[in-house]
Amino acid sequence: MSTPWSRPVSTPQRDEEQRLRELGYQPVLARRMGSFGNFAISFSVISILSGCMTLYGFGLDTGGPSVMMWGWAGVGLFVLCVGLALAEVTSAYPTSGALYYMADRLGGRAWGWYTGWLNLLGLLGAIAGIDYGAAQFTGALLNLQWGFEPTPGSTMVIFICILLLHATLNLFGVRLVSLLNSVSVWWHLAGVAIIVGALAIIPSHHQSPEFVFTEFVNNTGWSNPLYVTAIGLLLAQYTFSGYDASAHLSEETSNASVSAARGIVRAIWVSWVAGFVLLAGLTFAIQDYAGTQKSATGVPPAQILIDALGTGGATAMLLIVITAQLFCGNAEVAAASRMVFAFSRDGALPGSRLWQRVSTRTQTPVLAVWLSVGVACLLALPSLYSETAYGAVTAINVIGITPAYAIPVFLRLRAGDRFQKGPWHLGRWSKPIGWVAVVWVALVTVLFCLPQSSPVTADSMNYASIALAAVLILATVWWFVARRSYNTPSAYGSAREEAEIAEGIV
Repeated sequence: MSTPWSRPVSTPQRDEEQRLRELGYQPVLARRMGSFGNFAISFSVISILSGCMTLYGFGLDTGGPSVMMWGWAGVGLFVLCVGLALAEVTSAYPTSGALYYMADRLGGRAWGWYTGWLNLLGLLGAIAGIDYGAAQFTGALLNLQWGFEPTPGSTMVIFICILLLHATLNLFGVRLVSLLNSVSVWWHLAGVAIIVGALAIIPSHHQSPEFVFTEFVNNTGWSNPLYVTAIGLLLAQYTFSGYDASAHLSEETSNASVSAARGIVRAIWVSWVAGFVLLAGLTFAIQDYAGTQKSATGVPPAQILIDALGTGGATAMLLIVITAQLFCGNAEVAAASRMVFAFSRDGALPGSRLWQRVSTRTQTPVLAVWLSVGVACLLALPSLYSETAYGAVTAINVIGITPAYAIPVFLRLRAGDRFQKGPWHLGRWSKPIGWVAVVWVALVTVLFCLPQSSPVTADSMNYASIALAAVLILATVWWFVARRSYNTPSAYGSAREEAEIAEGIV
């Protein structure tokens, strides 16, 4: 006869692991990340101190201050709708596979397959873009401090060192990743406060509010101001990406059905507010617009800091920015490696049996981490030969990951009442917010592919459309090779499934 204290006690972690089994997977990753840590990883990947600073020069040419400021406000609102809609689906399907698993369950294997490849290439392109951007800022810092002249070769060496650092940090387990991401949140917020505060107090000259919020600058070569404004919106849209990291880390998060959904939404709105403050602080502090655009450092925000704060102050601020970028890249490696692990677990990648293996000591997909940084390195290698290659890598990131956000949302809308909501949902707002999200993603996907400067040459071409075509062709070719091995399980528990999963534990 059982007594009340001898019966199994239901806990949030047991409930989450049971839910994971119901979705088809045996828990093998360590569930050591809390709600704040889950929010922190998406906030770190969005990284306003990485995206806004890296793309600020782009904004100076494509619309200037007015488009940067109002574009950030407007784009942030639409991205919040995308995040809300995606969070609702994440609550129903809290797995490391995230977007592709949602699409597979709601639309079928082909939907899941293409969503997965878009998401995967986007994540790997994000690692390359983030860490290469950090290498460029590091070169600017070395130039400022010691007169170091950054070359494509030296930037690549710095980039590879950063990749190795991030791979090593991710091998120690999700608890360290969570700790670093938690520190990253406060580093970003404090960093924005310090940079904006210094730019507000120290310079004797500031631009007027009229300049910051109404000045329109067009150095694109296109004559239509509406076209230039539309292109200028991409500064914000490029930055607002990567918040699916909360979903990819859901199998390592306590109470993931709620925490991962909240993590996505919180990361977006906190970044939205803090990013607006950062852009305003930088733009008010511009001393010489043309000089900022043509900065010898190669990094326009660095020139703003130099002109406003002097060399010493600029060096200190750049250290804040570079550290934030390193936090961002580390978080992106964590998210991408979990996507590699999950996609391999379902047999979608070449050599899937290797990439799905998990260390018994750290419960981390070690080989997936190394594959993620290895592919990121290959994606950035063309930067040795062409200045436009970094833009192409960024294109791989955004053109892959952004459409992948809308596919599960569209399929959830198509499913209607057949969709079984998780504990976090939008209620009666689900459909209107969902359709706004889908339409917005369709619109910005077109914007991503439009030429951004005129005349269009090999150096000025926007390679996003080519990147999208390459991803879809790659996914289609591999579909005919591996479609029989790719499959998401309907429920965990068969002896065959247990044996297959056991083979992935090393």
